[in-house]
Amino acid sequence: MATETFNKLSERAELCANRLKTANTVHLVSHIDADGITSAAVMSLAFERAGIRYTAEYVKKLDEKIMARLLEENHELLIFTDLGSAMVDFMVDNNMDAIIADHHQPNGRPENIATDSSVFPYHMNPHLFGANGGFEISGSGVSYILANALGDNKDLAGLAIVGAIGDMQNRKYGKLVGLNKEILEQGVEAGVLRNAPDLSLFGKQTRPIYKMLQYSSEPYLPGLTGEEESCIRFLQNAGVGYDQREGAKLWIELSQEERVKVISALMKFCQDRGFPTHRVEELIRECYTLLTEKEGSEMRDASEFSTLLNATGRYDKADIGVRVCMGDREEALAEARTLLSEHRKNLVNGLNFVKENGVTQLEYIQYFYSGEEIKETIVGIIAGMATSLDGVDRKKPIIGMADSEDGIKISSRGTQDLIRRGLNLSKAMNDVTEMVGGAGGGHDIAAGGTVPPERATEFIDLLDKYVGGQLNGKK
Repeated sequence: MATETFNKLSERAELCANRLKTANTVHLVSHIDADGITSAAVMSLAFERAGIRYTAEYVKKLDEKIMARLLEENHELLIFTDLGSAMVDFMVDNNMDAIIADHHQPNGRPENIATDSSVFPYHMNPHLFGANGGFEISGSGVSYILANALGDNKDLAGLAIVGAIGDMQNRKYGKLVGLNKEILEQGVEAGVLRNAPDLSLFGKQTRPIYKMLQYSSEPYLPGLTGEEESCIRFLQNAGVGYDQREGAKLWIELSQEERVKVISALMKFCQDRGFPTHRVEELIRECYTLLTEKEGSEMRDASEFSTLLNATGRYDKADIGVRVCMGDREEALAEARTLLSEHRKNLVNGLNFVKENGVTQLEYIQYFYSGEEIKETIVGIIAGMATSLDGVDRKKPIIGMADSEDGIKISSRGTQDLIRRGLNLSKAMNDVTEMVGGAGGGHDIAAGGTVPPERATEFIDLLDKYVGGQLNGKK
C-alpha cells in the first residue's frame, strides 16, 4: 500500500515539477515548525539545484488574511509546503496559480479536493491517495517527493526524516512507517541515514546521561523524571554513565556493552515500580542518525535536530533554521544555538508557571491558561512537558491556552493510549473551535487552534463534552 501511494504521489509530483520548471520565479510559503522548516529547506535546495529562482516566507498559520495579502502581491506561482490544504477553496475562487505540498487533512469543496480534481490539479497530499498524514508522511516528506521530481535529491532524505520526527510521526508505532519508511530506506541507500534500535530518550548526542533521564517525559520515568539526584544515584548504582572523578558521560561515549548495562538497569528499575509492560518496551525505539553530520552535534540525531529547528521557528527566526538545514554551520548555527538556549530557559519558566498555578481538571480533559506568561508559540510544548508534573492526569488530554494577537491560542496534546480509546484531537479542535467562531486542526495526538477571548470558557466546556463523546464511542 505504501509503495503504491508513494508512486501516486510521485506521479502528482511530476505534474507539479513540470509547472515549476515553466515559472520565471516561485514564491514559497511554509510553516514555522521543524516540519515546515525542513520542508522549506528541501524545496529551496531543490530549486537551487534546478536553477529555479524563488523567494520564501514562513508563517505561523495560513488564514484568509495572509491569503488575501498573497493574492494582492500577485506572485507568478506560489508553492505551499506543510500547509495549504485547508485553503484550496480560496485558491480556486481567486484563480491563484499555486502548488500545495502538504500532509494535513484537506478541507474544501469535494470537486476541489478530489483525488483527480481537474479544478485544482497541483495538490500533493497523502490523504488524497488513501494515506494518513498524521503518521505515514510529514510535510517535509511530501516536499522530498516533489524535490526528487525536479532532480536526483535523495541526499535530502535526512531532512525529510528530521521533519517527520519533529512532527512526532514515529509516536504511534515507535518507529517510522508507511511512506516515511520508503523515504528512510532511500536515505539509507544514499548513505545519509542510519536507523537502529536504541534508547528512546532525548539527548543522546549532546546531553549527559543523567540529564536524559531527568528530563524524560515521553516516556515518563517514575522516580527519575524531574529528580536529578535520583538520576545520578541510579547511574552510580548501575556502575556506568556517572563517576564522581570522571564526571558525567554522554550516551555516545558509552561502549555497546555499557549501553546494554544502562538499558537493562533502567528496565528493571521501571518494572520494580510497576511500570506497565508496554511503557517499559517504549524505552527502546528505532532511532535515526544523520551520517553526514558531525558526531556530538545536534544535527547528528534527528530528534535533537528537529528541536533545534523548532527553537528557531518559535522565535520568529525560521529562516535561520532553513539556513542551518541548507548547510550554514557558522553564523546561522551559532544563532540557532543561541535561540535554543533561550528556548530551553523559556520552557523551564513555562513549566514552572504550570507547576505553581496548577492544571484545572474537568471530566474528560485538563487545561491551564497562561495569559501572556507563556509565549503562544511554545504553549503546546509546555503542555506536552506538563504531563510529567504532579497533579496532571496522564489519562486525559491536556490543553494549554495562551494569549495571542488573534485571540486565545489553544494547543492540545494526547497520548497513544488515548488515541487507542478513540481520541482524535484534530477533529475535536477543528469542530469545537468552529462552534465558537474560531479555527483549528492538526493531528489526532496533537492539535491547535485559536478562539475569541470572550468564548474561551465556552470552548473549554464544549471541548470537554466533545472529547468525552470520543472516548465513550459517541458522536
